[in-house]
Amino acid sequence: MTTLRGMTWNHVRGFAPLEAAAAKFGERHPGMDIRWDRRSLKDFGDYPVHLLAREYDIIMIDHPHVGICSEQHVLVPLDRYVPEDYLREQEANTVGPSHRSYHWAGHQWALAADAAAQVAAYRADLLPERDVPRSWKEVSELAETLPPGRKIGWPLCPTDAMCSFLTLCAGIGGASFFDEAEGVSPQIGEAAIRQMLKLLPLLHEASLESNPIQMYDRMASHDDIVYVPLAFGYSNYARAGFADRLLRFTDIPGMDGEPRGSLLGGVGIAVSALSAHIPLAVEFAMFVTSGDVQRTLYAEQGGQPGHAAAWRDEAVNRKCGGFFADTMRTLELSYMRPRNRAFPAFQEQGGILLHEALRASLGGEAVHPDDVIDRMNASYRSMQSH
Repeated sequence: MTTLRGMTWNHVRGFAPLEAAAAKFGERHPGMDIRWDRRSLKDFGDYPVHLLAREYDIIMIDHPHVGICSEQHVLVPLDRYVPEDYLREQEANTVGPSHRSYHWAGHQWALAADAAAQVAAYRADLLPERDVPRSWKEVSELAETLPPGRKIGWPLCPTDAMCSFLTLCAGIGGASFFDEAEGVSPQIGEAAIRQMLKLLPLLHEASLESNPIQMYDRMASHDDIVYVPLAFGYSNYARAGFADRLLRFTDIPGMDGEPRGSLLGGVGIAVSALSAHIPLAVEFAMFVTSGDVQRTLYAEQGGQPGHAAAWRDEAVNRKCGGFFADTMRTLELSYMRPRNRAFPAFQEQGGILLHEALRASLGGEAVHPDDVIDRMNASYRSMQSH
């Protein structure tokens, strides 16, 4: 028996489609097994990939890690194993910049198994579609006019506060708001923080402690959160039978009439350079990201496919309330984070600094956005020198 070990993340979207795909792939390779371990949502974004590469053959990664991984030589450059026509097909069917996000220094370090960005969510039974905000001005108006017992929610735990901050920056200033030598543009960063501070007193009290899963769980089990302007999308919550109440997903509020700048997320499937089974692991990566598997088995098992064939498929959309069709514009206009070696650590530290500022503001302390940005950028510059 040949056993490969895979590492994914601990949500049904993260493990169920991979386990099902591994079982199907095993039918082609009798005597082969892939065993999947799971890490937390936070560890998925923060845990060093080079440590995982020592233990696992297949690793699900977040794209900002590809820069440091390429320097450490811990992942297989997939373009040396995957046929060119397959890579061209993947690029032609990418959802937003998902496929490109794993390309760095001339090599493809992962294939886009899963596509995501921050989107908006609402309870259609509590908020009619016609009243769903399309601009940040309308978000504020909605928050100020909701009846007693109804609130806007916004996942603002440190990790997701930083993600929303980056989305707002990209919406205000475009991708150029981040200078890879200096950090965040002070003018744009301060405007983004002011937007967050403006809405903060009107938000549901669970917001500062929630990640998207926790927020959606609350939203689907209680009636006090009617709308979320920014959070990574999970099509599972739009599928009948997954949670108590269905959620609907739509484009994020726009600064200029378009849902521009949403932070790109998603998951890439990568192969450890230390694996003893590289060809077999690469073959599985190609299998699980192929259009036919993504549109059928992967989507059916609660996955959020990275292949556009699934996002455009009518049957796939029927099963999840139009999630893919209704958020695809946001994905197409999404913002891809820097992938240099300093950025993952900066994102984690920046989230801590921002969360401290939000908490202080909610507690009645004066918060100066320029000071927060100065501290963020000082942190970024120090990480570049390490």
